[in-house]
Amino acid sequence: MRVALVHDYIKEYGGAERVLEALHEIYPDAPVFTSLYIPEFLGPHRERFENWDIRTSIAQFLPFKAKLISPLRIIAPLLFKSFDFSDFDVVIVSATGAYNPNIISKKIAVQICYCHTPPRYLYGFATAREWKNNVIFRVLGELANHFLRLVDFRSAQNVDFFIANSQNVAARVRKFYRKNSTVIYPPVGLSAEVASKNFRVHNAGKISDSDKANGANAHSENFEISPRSYYLTGGRLARPKHIDLIVETCAKLNLSLKVFGRGFAGFEEEIKNKILNIKNTNKKSKIEFLGEIKDNIKLELMRNAKAFIIAAEDEDFGITPVEAMSVGTPVIAYRSGGVLESIIAERTGLFFNELSIDHLSKAIKQFNNLTIRPEDCIFQAQKFSKERFKKEISAFVENKI
Repeated sequence: MRVALVHDYIKEYGGAERVLEALHEIYPDAPVFTSLYIPEFLGPHRERFENWDIRTSIAQFLPFKAKLISPLRIIAPLLFKSFDFSDFDVVIVSATGAYNPNIISKKIAVQICYCHTPPRYLYGFATAREWKNNVIFRVLGELANHFLRLVDFRSAQNVDFFIANSQNVAARVRKFYRKNSTVIYPPVGLSAEVASKNFRVHNAGKISDSDKANGANAHSENFEISPRSYYLTGGRLARPKHIDLIVETCAKLNLSLKVFGRGFAGFEEEIKNKILNIKNTNKKSKIEFLGEIKDNIKLELMRNAKAFIIAAEDEDFGITPVEAMSVGTPVIAYRSGGVLESIIAERTGLFFNELSIDHLSKAIKQFNNLTIRPEDCIFQAQKFSKERFKKEISAFVENKI
């Protein structure tokens, strides 16, 4: 069986790329077709894609291509149409919601789409860029989006079988594409055993020189991880994740918070500026920005945190809260999207109902009065293991060809 993988673009490492990596583990000889591959932006995750057969579009040769990710969505259908899949039996499309990768010329191949979400910017969901604030951009954007929605719908009809990453996304696929889908939850990255084996804490919690070499970056060389002394948040620092709300709340409550991940579209600087404006000048800030970190360090940070906090709006699924639960750490989450399928209220975490400092503050105080067992969190996370994902994907593909 000749398999090809398709992915929107490879420039960041998040949940969608983790799924792509798992797909590549199932089909290690499968080439990966993508519009752009920019490894220099992948930070500590760059090595994951080394030695892959990655085949890019003509957009790879554009100058300043890293700044053209958003504008390229206009011509993305042409980029994916240019690929030749005549030598393949199965094409598995990993659709992140950035472009329209399903509009390929699949020839005789069976086309399966693992859908993380239909494009959020086309269907009214919160996005990373605030392009609607500018009147001219809003008018031009809405005009472009009208035609892109038509293209997106047509490209979805090209798919033989849809897989959705959650019931939440399955409902979107049904609503916007009029297609049924099978839900296969995405994989959790690492286990607690791997994290504790690959990471050692020395000198009152500071990272040793050997561990810096194995994953800590310039931002995270000196942070401490005293057990249960801090809250944790992070991932892709983009506006729909509402990291700013978490930071502001913890700053006003004078709580210790560690934030990992890379900022998107200047959002990280906006968050840091908000901290400076909080009237708490008589106390030293307990907010730490760690930058991008490797999985072993992330899992150890999660394992020692009081709780992982997530305030994502319309989250498609949400891998990071499951990762936190996999090491026994409960989650405080905004009641929205895919997290409703992974977190069990008052057993593996707690929900808050509004994106406000007041509601998040109340949730944190309520959380401190709960007793959540680490073993319950770990048991719940095991439902989303990589082994389970690979087994279900393999069975699905074999059943459809």
